[in-house]
Amino acid sequence: MLPSTSVNSPLPGNGALNSRDAARHTAGAKRYKYLRRLFRFRQMDFEFAAWQMFYLFTSPQKVYRNFHYRKQTKDQWARDDPAFLVLLSVWLCVSTAGFGIVLDMGFFKMIKLLLWVVLIDCVGVGLLISTLMWFISNKYLVKRQSRDCDVEWGYAFDVHLNAFYPLLLILHFIQLFFINHVILTDTFIGYLVGNTLWLIAVGYYIYVTFLGYSALPFLKNTVILLYPFAPLILIYGLSLALGWNFTHTMCSFYKYRVK
Repeated sequence: MLPSTSVNSPLPGNGALNSRDAARHTAGAKRYKYLRRLFRFRQMDFEFAAWQMFYLFTSPQKVYRNFHYRKQTKDQWARDDPAFLVLLSVWLCVSTAGFGIVLDMGFFKMIKLLLWVVLIDCVGVGLLISTLMWFISNKYLVKRQSRDCDVEWGYAFDVHLNAFYPLLLILHFIQLFFINHVILTDTFIGYLVGNTLWLIAVGYYIYVTFLGYSALPFLKNTVILLYPFAPLILIYGLSLALGWNFTHTMCSFYKYRVK
């Protein structure tokens, strides 16, 4: 059980934050503090980041309870420790290298694939999705508009990273053990196994994203974030009926990228 005691910032007589406290709590100041710690590995809590990665698979609700605790103690929802991002980057490099080996890529092609996956698939797409979700949640899901009822962009990015990690592990690690001997065999069992892994991975992304926004007490109607499950299941069924192998398409796309 996480502590539930709150830490209040000192207030001057008129009830407003003084200038020093206000500056410390601006988005720019938080972003600067986060980026400044990005290369200070001794200040990062990798053990806690690993704990979060474990529970994102077994009980993601526990991870978001910790975000509540951070809001109470540090007055922000987003992570202030980049350890999770660093560990995710390591996983991304290792799993992409494994993918390159399985696809029989050379060293330079593997490096090129790694740059594509890190800079485009993770960072680029992540920034796009986070910004879109940040805009939608603040525009349409906030119960009442006020300074205290605002979804931080950093929190939206954290939700994306939380949801991206299980997807990465399923598609870039677990799937590797089945690619050559099962998934890419051009049989019904092959695309059944491969497409089912995709269903689980994308479904996990949707669910963890939903948990992230439903954890914010000032948002309403967050259940709509589960609606993508309907087209996801429909596409899954159609792919089995049409013999469309998602993994085969992804492998062909990866090979095209590194030509």
